[in-house]
Amino acid sequence: MTRECAVLLPGVCAALADPRQPGLDDTCLEKLLDWFRSLTWFDPTVELLQDNPCLTELITSVLALPDPGPSILSFTLQLAGILASSESRFQHLQEKLLERLFGQEGPRGSTAWEDASVRSAWVKGVHSMVHHQPALHFLCSTGSMDVIFALQGDPSLFVASAASQLLVHILTFSLESETSKALSAKDCDWPACAQMIVKHIKESLQSSSASHVEQSLKLLSSLFSNYFGSCYAAWTEVLWLDIAKQIESFLLEETLQAQPVLANLLLNVARSPVFCGTEGSFWALVTSALEHLTPVQAGPLAVGLLKLCKCPQDVRIQALTVLLQPMDCILRAASQPLEYAGLLDESVSDPVTVESLLSSKTSCAGLLCQTLAHLEKLLSLKHLRVDLPCVSLLRSLMTILQFCNGFLSPASPLGSTISRNLINCFRVQKSALDVLAALSVKRDCDTLIGSLFDVLLAYLHSPNTSPTVLKKTFQATSKWLVHLQELSCSSSQWQQTEKILEDVFLVLQKRLCSPCWEVRDSSLEFLTAMIKCLRDQKEFRQCLLSSEVLRLTENLLEDAESYVRASAVTAVGHLAFITCFAPESPVIGNLYNKENTVAKLQEILSTDSEGFPRRAVISIFIAWLREGCTGQLEDTEQFVSRVIQTVEHDLDWEVRLGGLELVEAFCSQTICQLSQCPYAPVSSAVTSSTPQNELLQVFCRAKLFGFLFRSLCDCDKPVGQRACDVLIGLRGHFYPTSTLENLQEIEDSPAGRGIAWLQRTLRQGSLAQNFPTDGGDGVDFQDPESMMLALGAIDLLELHDELNKSSDHVEESPQSLLQDILATVGTIEDNEVDCY
Repeated sequence: MTRECAVLLPGVCAALADPRQPGLDDTCLEKLLDWFRSLTWFDPTVELLQDNPCLTELITSVLALPDPGPSILSFTLQLAGILASSESRFQHLQEKLLERLFGQEGPRGSTAWEDASVRSAWVKGVHSMVHHQPALHFLCSTGSMDVIFALQGDPSLFVASAASQLLVHILTFSLESETSKALSAKDCDWPACAQMIVKHIKESLQSSSASHVEQSLKLLSSLFSNYFGSCYAAWTEVLWLDIAKQIESFLLEETLQAQPVLANLLLNVARSPVFCGTEGSFWALVTSALEHLTPVQAGPLAVGLLKLCKCPQDVRIQALTVLLQPMDCILRAASQPLEYAGLLDESVSDPVTVESLLSSKTSCAGLLCQTLAHLEKLLSLKHLRVDLPCVSLLRSLMTILQFCNGFLSPASPLGSTISRNLINCFRVQKSALDVLAALSVKRDCDTLIGSLFDVLLAYLHSPNTSPTVLKKTFQATSKWLVHLQELSCSSSQWQQTEKILEDVFLVLQKRLCSPCWEVRDSSLEFLTAMIKCLRDQKEFRQCLLSSEVLRLTENLLEDAESYVRASAVTAVGHLAFITCFAPESPVIGNLYNKENTVAKLQEILSTDSEGFPRRAVISIFIAWLREGCTGQLEDTEQFVSRVIQTVEHDLDWEVRLGGLELVEAFCSQTICQLSQCPYAPVSSAVTSSTPQNELLQVFCRAKLFGFLFRSLCDCDKPVGQRACDVLIGLRGHFYPTSTLENLQEIEDSPAGRGIAWLQRTLRQGSLAQNFPTDGGDGVDFQDPESMMLALGAIDLLELHDELNKSSDHVEESPQSLLQDILATVGTIEDNEVDCY
């Protein structure tokens, strides 16, 4: 603690304990607690209390109040817990105060205890305190453990959750001193606090109260999900052996309401290294759970088991079967008699259960959405240790999508019921399309690709497809088009590919003219995604150029909605890779030549009233530059110069930041072109060689340095930080051996005086508009020699440190916080206070 803070602290403590003072803002109190946490974290000694007796006096004063407010009482409970977190400070406080705060004499019987914030603070205080053995003994001897057990069922979810987390902390901490003993499951002897918790868990599991059972299951689940299961293997085994029979009995109880918690518990236990073997009763219990839990309850357990590398193969297959049952039911219900084989040879649980859930309007969509979300997770895994029946799964997904848009009329009664339940169900449509997109990377679905595109195109054409579902359909379509293109390259399916592409562009033309802006926006995003993936494919380019898509996209640059204009800019920018920048660009008229496209986008950058289109333009210009599409060096130099002169005055900081990214890319490219060794710094022997001089001249002609130095003082910090990074990178190139210029030695020259002024101005953080231009005040940003001096003499690292400091590093210091508190209670003059 600094001397200044130590002087202010007694006044703050006196103000906090004074009931006549107005209550402080809770944010102030939280910041105070954060400060004390940092002080006690680094110093476990008792000196903090001995040097600042006002802290003990504050706690005593609050306890002496006949009716302390919830805010100050909560603060005091948390402060006491923080201070008692070390054994020496605990001993210093224990005799007088801790019993009155956390023991039977504490606030538990007062009216203040009715306030949830006080109960929460009590739990937090105890949690902070339990970091040494005397604190554990204190809890066991004062009846505090019973209070924590009771708070597990608190009406406030925050308090109940905090109490459960506290019990996990107490149990794991109480075992730390026992970990060095060579323990087996037979000779474990729980320490006192741990024994109380384990006894409470076992009694609660056998309770007739459903809420007590659920609380204990949640506590067990938290224990096993914590590091307890991996760090305390012997204790884990003992605990599990004590409760396994009870857990097994719960699976057979149809009336138990805690099945979801039970599934979560089993999954967390399965993750413990104790049960990594394939033998034993635990996996038999997991198998029983997969059979007895409902499909909705078993789903999260099944997908979690499939992610485990140590799960036995027979359990893994059973878990996959649980997830595929609803999809199998859909496929079997679609036709009568059964046209295709289902996904499963046999079910884990009774198929009638799944059929009844899918037959119900209230549960059908929920079950399918959960199942589809789990399948999407599995498809995203790099290594899935079971084989998914991808062809049947794809057929089931297509059936679901056809049920949802009414394009399939099943003959079976079950199919008709499911179809009615799913018609126009957007939730299921979106989930099914997500899984459909994820399946596009699988190589064994090729036989269904024609039918699949029939379904996708039906959705793209249908006026009933909602904008959000349409967006998902576009995303799935683009992924399957990539798969289709790969397929046609390796076989004779190019005719099918060409027909599908023609159909896609026809529907895209229609959607680009939609009256709904979200649809126009999604259509443009789809076009951009296709170009990124397929622009090198001949069939794609031919279909694109023979459609009306180019003209319609160009028209949307003037759309009334700024999001659409931004997406149109991105699409036009990527179209340019085909129409303007390809080695053999097709001749398609003056509208789409390079000069026209650049001019249109530059006009948007300088005139569009919204930030989104301007950000899109700068992003496209960066992409063009990085792909070498801006021509020879001279052309690129002029292009970059024009762009940065436009963005320098843009009111949107993200556009200005994009300008700096453009400059950075231009610098990297130019250095690679003109230096002897690309991507490598130049040795000191050639620092003054022609390439280095030419580099400086190029950068000065492009007016980069004025833009960079003015950006250092941009009112938006990310812009200044990026400019500083670019300048430091340039200095590393021109001064590779850190032999920088001495500012005082060069200050006598006219250029040196200007550089010295620039250094002082940058240190003051002057706004960019105060910078001289065109040689004013002796700083010529277009003079190579002056800029070489500036790079070598200005302390850019010091500026970098300043720019990376938090803007509140002064205002939110502990000293400032204490001053603000004193100002709030009116004990110091206004002019002594920092702006809070």
